[in-house]
Amino acid sequence: MFQEEIQFMSREDIESLQLERLKKQVRHAYENVPMYRKRFDEAGVRPEDIKELSDISKIPFTVKNDLRDHYPYGILAVPLERVNRIHASSGTTGIPTVVSYTTKDLDTWSDLMARCYSCAGVEPSDIVQNAYGYGLFTGGLGFHMGAERLGTMIVPTATGNTKRQIKMMLDMKTTVLACTPSYAIYLIEALKKEGISKDDLNLRIGMHGAEPWSEEARQHIQKHLGIKAQDLYGMSELYGPGVAVECPEQDGLHIWADEFLVETIDPETGEVLPPGEKGEIVFTMLTREAMPLLRYRTRDLAVINWEKCKCGRSHPRIMRIKGRSDDMLIVGGVNVFPSQVEDILVGIEELGEQFQIILEHDKLDHLYIQVEVSDEYWNRVDLDWLNKKVSDALQASLTLRARVELLSPGTLPRTEGKAKRVIDRRKGI
Repeated sequence: MFQEEIQFMSREDIESLQLERLKKQVRHAYENVPMYRKRFDEAGVRPEDIKELSDISKIPFTVKNDLRDHYPYGILAVPLERVNRIHASSGTTGIPTVVSYTTKDLDTWSDLMARCYSCAGVEPSDIVQNAYGYGLFTGGLGFHMGAERLGTMIVPTATGNTKRQIKMMLDMKTTVLACTPSYAIYLIEALKKEGISKDDLNLRIGMHGAEPWSEEARQHIQKHLGIKAQDLYGMSELYGPGVAVECPEQDGLHIWADEFLVETIDPETGEVLPPGEKGEIVFTMLTREAMPLLRYRTRDLAVINWEKCKCGRSHPRIMRIKGRSDDMLIVGGVNVFPSQVEDILVGIEELGEQFQIILEHDKLDHLYIQVEVSDEYWNRVDLDWLNKKVSDALQASLTLRARVELLSPGTLPRTEGKAKRVIDRRKGI
């Protein structure tokens, strides 16, 4: 088992290591990141004030906009020549969220992902087919590096080309499928059309992250692929995938607490909540060199369970994400903000002010945009041309193809209260 000693550390040893690393990381951030030094000084906090784990509440929060406001290298704690790689995700403003890694950071990330595979039941003798996207998105390379670190054979098929995915799965005798849960569901339908049953495959484990999914979706995947479908949690800001993973007990996702100090807070007041209460998850990275994020607010809402798991691990568990404290949507693994869609539509002069975002799920997530054409242009614009213009603008910004429906002025319902911009018909998937 990969890093077995770390996987099965006692809670006492975990907390002792956390405190030792927290003190070093706070000083590293204070001395090398002007943003943190300024905030600490404004709050009247010094690194030496952090004497025990509870003192973390003295440290100001970090939020996603901090990364955008200091784009691209403003939160770096090391010289630029020590940065070995960057990844990035899209944002509401068009400014990407850039994360930087030193060589040591990449080693740590590889270890975390290898540990996730191992915790989920993957062995070095397995054959991993990685159907996550490669590129600036952290998913593909994160899952790839972890499989290599564990010592498995890896088949880097990336996303799409489902017929090739199936052929490689059969020919390479793939035993572990790494992909989003929605793509796993789509593969089930594709296999059925090809007349291929789960008995024709060698699959035994699925590593499914990057988007929320229901227990019903898990049972569907497990039944039709004949696998143990394991959930993972991560964020690009926190290395990427690899923050937490399910063990075979499937009773919460183990957070690797030697690398991430987790809190839950009241999303309205910022007050730290007692263990077992649902709140917004906040992470502090304990060893990251390039970007030592302190008290990073994820906006994800969940309960953290510190009770020892039946598997024997004492790392705390996320008891499934219960929603978000902001309005971010996750569509097929891609982050989409209603405000981002609005910014795009407002910038197209032929369109009116009224629009709706509709989410549906049929094998995969689908994004539909209904938007009214302005009075001025309704009777004199080529609707096919305008539809393509809107679709292309949305795809360029969202990196996601949306189906656009142009409506005549006055079609969408009006309200005196807050407009209902989002209609989610995905039924919990």
